[in-house]
Amino acid sequence: MILLDTHALVWMDTDNPTLGAGARHMIQEAWEEQDLYVSPISFWECAMLLGEGRLTLRLPPLAWRASLLASGLEEGPLDGQCAVLAAQLDLPHKDPADRFIAATAIAHDATLVTADENLLRWRHKALRRHDARK
Repeated sequence: MILLDTHALVWMDTDNPTLGAGARHMIQEAWEEQDLYVSPISFWECAMLLGEGRLTLRLPPLAWRASLLASGLEEGPLDGQCAVLAAQLDLPHKDPADRFIAATAIAHDATLVTADENLLRWRHKALRRHDARK
């Protein structure tokens, strides 16, 4: 299972060259195996950033989400286990979206594709991660 961080999702959708060749390959393979996931929190985060004028999407947020899901992206489970785990993580910062996304990856044994330096440097034995820029 591959879980995309919010920026990796946007980079994938916009074919942003910042998304590295290795990450693109992982994403493509996971997509073909119907094993590519995004947290519902990423859709929330994108809608918030859009509302603040910090992000542009190709469609309105609900239509964008529906388009991605219809094309094969899976929406990962966000349940009580993830919520409690998110509150207990010893992340070096308090960003709630990062907490939920990391907790989802840990709880569901997914590899998190991210370029977030805090998440890449964070030493948590159960979080598998891949730098989205590589």
